[in-house]
Amino acid sequence: MTTHSPTSQKRAAIILAAGQGTRMKSPLPKVLHPVGGRAMLDHAIDAAQALGCERIVVVVGAHSPQLRAHVAKRLGEAAIAVQDPPLGTGHAVRAAEGLLGDFDGQVVVTYGDVPLLKAADIEPVFAVSDGVAVIGFEAREPGAYGRLVMEGDTLSAITEAKEASAEVLAITACNSGVMAAPAGLLFSLLAEVTNANAKGEYYLTDVVELARKRGAPTRAVMASEDSVMGVNAQDELAQAEALFQKVQRETFLAAGVTMAAPETVHFAWDTEIGAGTTVEPFVVFGPGARIAEGARIRSFSHIEGATVATAAEVGPYARLRPGAALGEGAKVGNFVEVKNVAMGKGAKANHLAYLGDGSVGAGANIGAGTIFCNYDGFFKYRTTVGEGAFVGSNSALVAPVTIGAGAIVGSGSVITRDVAAGDLALGRGQQTTKTGWAARFMDTMRAKKAAKAK
Repeated sequence: MTTHSPTSQKRAAIILAAGQGTRMKSPLPKVLHPVGGRAMLDHAIDAAQALGCERIVVVVGAHSPQLRAHVAKRLGEAAIAVQDPPLGTGHAVRAAEGLLGDFDGQVVVTYGDVPLLKAADIEPVFAVSDGVAVIGFEAREPGAYGRLVMEGDTLSAITEAKEASAEVLAITACNSGVMAAPAGLLFSLLAEVTNANAKGEYYLTDVVELARKRGAPTRAVMASEDSVMGVNAQDELAQAEALFQKVQRETFLAAGVTMAAPETVHFAWDTEIGAGTTVEPFVVFGPGARIAEGARIRSFSHIEGATVATAAEVGPYARLRPGAALGEGAKVGNFVEVKNVAMGKGAKANHLAYLGDGSVGAGANIGAGTIFCNYDGFFKYRTTVGEGAFVGSNSALVAPVTIGAGAIVGSGSVITRDVAAGDLALGRGQQTTKTGWAARFMDTMRAKKAAKAK
């Protein structure tokens, strides 16, 4: 969904993701670390797409085949520009010129390690259609941020902290790094940028002063500090996750979801929960969770890639994996794991079960300790339990197998063949009893133990 008018100029985005991220101290490329269960880079791509950017270029380094593969899978190889070697932000943007040099529209430069920045935060930079606009923020601790030097409503310059005077360092309006300009103007200005600075790098921020010299408008729009937070180390990733979760919790509470301890509930970037649902403490929603109105998610449950219908109940201590689909009023209880199984209306698996690859019909009951034996070490197979069927406790259903509607499986059974509707299936050895054997055994063993102790 786009957030701009159909009459707006065409838009493109350059997402900078070439940094090595050494401070993360992780083999995973920095921008692929997740926030809300989604890679930070994907959050940036989502924002660009929501802005209606018809072209998106991700600038990567030569050091990370994994990152390149991620971008190619999402956007295609044609969306990749390589910065090699890394010589600063201005140099990184110029790496995208070969892919956008013919673009007739506005280009916004964003970052793959700024996961909380949304399309609505970026949108105002496009108001300056014939000049340069940046996103700034009021910093609680300006520190090493570049400062926005303003003259009225005009952005006079962006001064890096290492280049700044004491007077400029006193400014609290700081640069987020996000910038927009017409493509032709942006690349023309970048061609004039030099590396005559303390770092010996080509600063993207230098285009502001160069634009002013040409008489082009230069403006700053403000966003919250939290929304433009960059992530460079694990502690900052944790901070970004906390901010993301705070917004999610507030959103769901406002939408009518009941949470007695919202600070203990964790959401993914795409979690959907209907009004009137109750989420008890210590619940985790992974990506792809869809919860309908009026459901109940009990404590210590984990739900990912699953759907839960109205009036269904999950947990406590339940796990729904991708492909799990609970029908209206269905119940999955204590220590039950469900993967790729559709459970019909009112179906129940209340205790200690594994249901993998199959279906459970409406009103069926799965007893405690039941297992769908779905894997033979090479392939997965399906188990089908019909409507109203009853599977006794501690049963193993060896797939592929079908339990017919209204059938009963006796407790402790191993079922390897289909059971017809309405039948009773027993798959266990017959019980035998040896009268007095246990008493004689106990007496013998006590006598041996006593003799050994002498």
